[in-house]
Amino acid sequence: MENTQENPTSQTPTPADETPAGKPQEGVVAENSAEVALTAAQAKIAELQEGFLRAKAETENTRRRAQEDVTKAHKFAIEGFAEHLLPVIDSLEAAVAHESDDLAKVREGVELTLRQLVGALEKGRVVALNPVGEKFDPHRHQAISMVPAEQEPNTVVAVLQKGYMIADRVLRPALVTVAAPK
Repeated sequence: MENTQENPTSQTPTPADETPAGKPQEGVVAENSAEVALTAAQAKIAELQEGFLRAKAETENTRRRAQEDVTKAHKFAIEGFAEHLLPVIDSLEAAVAHESDDLAKVREGVELTLRQLVGALEKGRVVALNPVGEKFDPHRHQAISMVPAEQEPNTVVAVLQKGYMIADRVLRPALVTVAAPK
């Protein structure tokens, strides 16, 4: 008996595979459009992946630049304040270099230098606390003692050492004596 079966892959389309107008059946068209859609989807995925990687790299660069800016800000934050102090240093060095026996001139120079220093501190937003007559505030004052006084209880009577604030933050509380309750 002879093998009369043909190889199915080598078959040519028969009239049964075609529509009456001679066009391929819908299954073949659907298969081709599915391949086109798959190719388009893969291209879109590749495009989105590339966009994602670019956005990720840009985000990393922005984060790194911001971190460098913060590091520089911490490193050079005092630069402006130091610039305000340089004239004070110049004045003190001139005073040390100057040889004078006139105490009045020396005192005048020290007073001028003190004014320069106070001005430099004010430019740096450092303000002295001199709370005489104010109510005692434990956040801004440090009570050393309580003394009998004619003032209301818990009122600052004397300042033993000035306190200092920068903006609204206490650098050093003022050392004070407070009126004792009667």
